[in-house]
Amino acid sequence: MAIDWLAIAPEVALTVTALLVLAADLALRGDAKQLVNPLAMIGTVVAIVFAVVLWAEAPRVAFEGQYVVDSFAVAFKLLFLGTLLAILAISARYFAEGRYFQGEYYFLLLTAFIGMLLMPSARDLLVLFIALETVSVPAFVMVGMRKRDLYSSEAALKFFLIGVLSAALMLFGMSMVYGFTGTTRLEGIAQALAGDAGSVPLLLGSVMLVIVGFGFKISAVPFHFWAPDTYAGSPLPVAAMLAVASKAAGFAGLLTIAFVAFEPVADVWAPVLGVLAILTMTLGNLVALQQRDLIRLLAYSSIAQAGYMLIPFGLARPGAEVVNQAAVRAVLFYLIAYAVMNVGAFAVAIGVNRRTGERSIRDYAGLGTRSPLLALAMTVFLLSLGGAPLTVGLWAKFAIIEAVAVEVTVFGLVMASFLVVNSVIAFFYYLRVIREIWFEPAAAEAPRLQPALSLSVVVVVLMVGTILLGVLPGLVADPTVVTTFATGG
Repeated sequence: MAIDWLAIAPEVALTVTALLVLAADLALRGDAKQLVNPLAMIGTVVAIVFAVVLWAEAPRVAFEGQYVVDSFAVAFKLLFLGTLLAILAISARYFAEGRYFQGEYYFLLLTAFIGMLLMPSARDLLVLFIALETVSVPAFVMVGMRKRDLYSSEAALKFFLIGVLSAALMLFGMSMVYGFTGTTRLEGIAQALAGDAGSVPLLLGSVMLVIVGFGFKISAVPFHFWAPDTYAGSPLPVAAMLAVASKAAGFAGLLTIAFVAFEPVADVWAPVLGVLAILTMTLGNLVALQQRDLIRLLAYSSIAQAGYMLIPFGLARPGAEVVNQAAVRAVLFYLIAYAVMNVGAFAVAIGVNRRTGERSIRDYAGLGTRSPLLALAMTVFLLSLGGAPLTVGLWAKFAIIEAVAVEVTVFGLVMASFLVVNSVIAFFYYLRVIREIWFEPAAAEAPRLQPALSLSVVVVVLMVGTILLGVLPGLVADPTVVTTFATGG
C-alpha cells in the first residue's frame, strides 16, 4: 500500500517536532531548556505550511479510504495549528518561570495536537477513537502538572475519571454499531443505516451512546461537570488548550460522525442534541452569573458557547443536504471565531496571573491603569464573546441564526430564541468584568503589569483579529465553505 505522504504531512511534521523537543530537553541543561519552546513553534509553522499546501491539493484519500483530507479537514487543521502556535507563545514565560518540566509539557502538548489533526480526516470508527484518545491522554497528564497543588491533582483525577467513562461509553457504542452494520467505515455505516438496519432500536441506542461520548468531550450538559474544576486546577495555558482546541477537536469528531456516518438517522439524534443545546447554553450562562473566579467564569462561558454550537446539530435532517451543509458551515465558522476570542481572553488572564498570582474578578479592578493593553484586549474579547457589534462574536451568532433560517421550523425558532435570550444574559457577567477593569479602583498594593513580549504579540494579534473579522467576516467565511464531506468510498 503506497502512502500519500502529503496527505499526512502536517501530522508527520508535528510528530517529528515532538520527538525533537523530547530529545532536546534531554540534552539541554538549566535555562537552555527554554529553547524547546521556539523549536516547537518552528515545527508548528512547518506544519501550517504543509496544511496550506494541502488546501490547494484537497481532496486526498489515504490508507484505503480510512483517512480523507478535504476542505473541511484542512480548515480544522489550520484552526488547530493556529491555536497551537498561540498557546506555545503564551506558554513560554509561564512555564519558564514556574516549576514545571518544560520538555514534557511541550511533548505532551504537541502529541495532543497530533490527535486533533487526525480527527477531522478520520473516516473509520477506530481511527476516530484513536485520534480522540490521542487528544485526551496527554491532557490528563498536563492538567496535573502542578504536582504539589492538591487542587490541580483533584482536577486531573476528575478529568481522568470522566474521560475514561466517556471513552468506555463511546467504545461500547462503536462496538455495537460495528456488530449491527458489519463495518467500521463511516460511509459503510451510513449505507447500513439508510437500509433496514436504521430501524433497529438497539442500533439507534448505540448511535446515541457514541454521541454521548462526544458530549463529554465538548462539555455539554449534563456531561459538563468536570470542566470548571479542571480548568481552574490546570496551568492556565492548559486550560486554554482544553477550552478551545480540545473542545474544537470534539466538535470536529462530532460533525464527522454525525453528518457522515449517522446522517440517515438524523431525525433520531438531532432533536436530542437540540434539547442539549438549549440546556447547555442556559445552564452555562446562569451559573456563570454567580462566579467570582475569572477562570471558572470562562469555563462556564465555554459551556454556554458549546450550547450555541450544538444548535446547528438540532437542525439536521436525513437527506436534507442544503440544511446539513449550512449546519456544518455555521459550526465551523463559530469555532474559528471562538478560538480567536477565547484564546485571547486566556492570554490576558495569564498576563495578569503571572504577576499577581490571583484569578478573582475583583483582582482585575483598575487594570485599565495598570496595563492598558491587557485591559483593552480583555474588553474586546469579552464583548466579542457576548456578541457585540463590530466583533467576530456577532457574526458567529449570526451564522447560527443563518443556519436556522435556511429552512425555518418551530424547533429551530425555539433554539434561536434561546440563543438570543442567553446572549443577553451573558452580557451581564461579561460587563461585570469590564466594569471592574475600567471603573473600579485598583488596590493600593496592586502592581503595574508588563506582559512578556510573546504574550503581548499574541494578545495584539488576536485583538486585531477579533475586530478585523467583525468588520470583514468574509476573510474566513469564504474559505470555510463546505460543499460536502469527502469519503474514502
